[in-house]
Amino acid sequence: MSLLVLTNDDGIGAPGILALQAAVETLGEAVVVAPDTHLSGCSHQLNRGGAIAIDKRSKDEYAIGGTPADCSRVALSYLYPNADWVLSGINAGGNLGSDTYVSGTVAAVREATLLRKNAIAISQYRYRTQPYDWPRATRLAKKVLQQLMKETENQGPAEGHFWNVNLPAAPAETGIEEDPKIVYCRRCTQPLPTEFTVDETGFRYAGAYENRPRDSGADVDVCFSGHISVVKIQMW
Repeated sequence: MSLLVLTNDDGIGAPGILALQAAVETLGEAVVVAPDTHLSGCSHQLNRGGAIAIDKRSKDEYAIGGTPADCSRVALSYLYPNADWVLSGINAGGNLGSDTYVSGTVAAVREATLLRKNAIAISQYRYRTQPYDWPRATRLAKKVLQQLMKETENQGPAEGHFWNVNLPAAPAETGIEEDPKIVYCRRCTQPLPTEFTVDETGFRYAGAYENRPRDSGADVDVCFSGHISVVKIQMW
């Protein structure tokens, strides 16, 4: 059975990592090594000097006084060096296109890839203030993780790449039966919205995430169209 390290950037105990734990119940032996606080948007920041606190919360759960990338390092170099996978998420919010450069969720799996481990980042996009449906996210995450993990098992260990997955927002109407397609696509090259206002407090971004420009057929377009976007991000 595969050993799966689960992490995130929303902090240990966040609803998304609990949803991820539920998604992988039958996929392997899961352990949690996640930040002890919310660190969304911290990118690939690493501890460069001081001690990194390790708080053992239970037999297979550790809260780390560091960033998501630190969590991957602590897990793979010290706690679970024999891990087969690092899975990061489920992030509360999309990590599409240019988001991958600032996302702590994605940084955790990028660091795992540098450490020669298979890795998948998974995020849940939502439309504006629409509430998160975490049971639905668990169902969709399990579907896509089963497929990607099986593909890797058949093809051999990943070589210099990781997967970035984004789950689409739930339908506006409740009770709709849905089965979003898994779409392998490229990463969108467009920037986040650049609209802004300036007042006495300074410069403030004013653009809406859902109105961001998109490349046709790339991950933003796929996810906003109601499908699961899957991007292979090649590092070497």
